[in-house]
Amino acid sequence: MPADRAALGAFLRSRRDRLTPAQAGITAFPGPRRVPGLRKEELAVLAGLSPDHYSRLEQGRQPTVSDDVVAALSRALQLDEVESAHLRDLAAPSSRRRRSGPQAPQRPDPGMLRLATALDHVPVLLLGRRSEVLARNGLLTAVLGDAMEPGSSFVCWLFLDPAARRRIVNWADFAASAVGALRFESGRCPEDRRLAGLIAELRRADPDVARWWDDQRVTFRTSVRKQVDHPVAGPLEFGIESVVGPHDPDQRLVVYTVEPDSPTARVLPVLAGWALEPPGAHDGRGSLRVRGRDGAGGIGA
Repeated sequence: MPADRAALGAFLRSRRDRLTPAQAGITAFPGPRRVPGLRKEELAVLAGLSPDHYSRLEQGRQPTVSDDVVAALSRALQLDEVESAHLRDLAAPSSRRRRSGPQAPQRPDPGMLRLATALDHVPVLLLGRRSEVLARNGLLTAVLGDAMEPGSSFVCWLFLDPAARRRIVNWADFAASAVGALRFESGRCPEDRRLAGLIAELRRADPDVARWWDDQRVTFRTSVRKQVDHPVAGPLEFGIESVVGPHDPDQRLVVYTVEPDSPTARVLPVLAGWALEPPGAHDGRGSLRVRGRDGAGGIGA
């Protein structure tokens, strides 16, 4: 079975298993049930497909999947917008999928850098493909306690550095969303071997990643709350929002927002003072540190 069709079948099975006949608004077909979720035949009826057609989809034996079938399955499975987009990516024929051969290092988008500079009063982080750090400001480093050097991997820090679990109070909620975002990216770029290698490494290294990956959850730049236990400033709370630029959908600016006049908002100016870097450690954009021209973590636009 081709890998892309196997991924499609696994996602369909996972969404079918989580939806009961009662939730789907139908009377359960008679006979013993091995799982509480929908049977293949029940989902086929809901989506207006023949049972054989749906079985071929889930077993990876259907080479093409029309947009109408994808839409019907999305409605029958009650998928949200992100899950529906992921299903479309998985169902797309190989000829329409994004190919990932040798790629030049990503350069930060100038417009996103200008936006990051304007937001110097809150922590900001510019991420590229595979959650690679393209730029970050000093306040982000002061809050998370890690240098987050451009060219490094944010998800590797999140899952492989024990300090991340200590610093982020609601680490599990935030980390589960990060795994869902990796799944969404893998659906968009199934031939990205570096991405596949990163996911495999994280699954081997962390049983939480393996468990979240297997549950087929998919997220896409979801707004989440992040609670940080700062060793000096004490408890901090942020709303995490992502901004995607108009020129490169693979780059997103992650902004740590705060409630006005909250304890976190009042302490950030103090942390910003601690975050000032020594002369020569930035490129004229305040404390914004940017991936270098040569692709390495360094300074330059």
